[in-house]
Amino acid sequence: MNVEVSPSTIEAVVQRQLEAYNNKDIDAFMENWADDALYFEHPATLLASGAPAIRERHLIRFKEPDLFGKLVSRIVLNNKVVDTEIVSRTFPEGPGHIDAVCIYELADNKIKRAWFIMGKPVLHEKQ
Repeated sequence: MNVEVSPSTIEAVVQRQLEAYNNKDIDAFMENWADDALYFEHPATLLASGAPAIRERHLIRFKEPDLFGKLVSRIVLNNKVVDTEIVSRTFPEGPGHIDAVCIYELADNKIKRAWFIMGKPVLHEKQ
């Protein structure tokens, strides 16, 4: 069942998952993903297939103390949302950030497919 939903509803789903990501709340995060969701490095490298694999991937990520996705811009077009973000991370070399473009495709008020384009990590200077 692929029900048409309003752009504001589509945007709300993506916003809820971003807020849950920033709160490191895995259950709230996963509420926004379809059971059979696909998670790609753009354009076609499959990183996780299905909600259990996406959950496992993020349980590891949520252990990072500096993790935070700062929304820079968002475009909603049909059933897709494109976010640009600056993501603070704890890399093996230390804390830093990375630019990201996140493309979400929604169906039935859930994220069905997502593609991520990542920049190069920028390490923060030690103080």
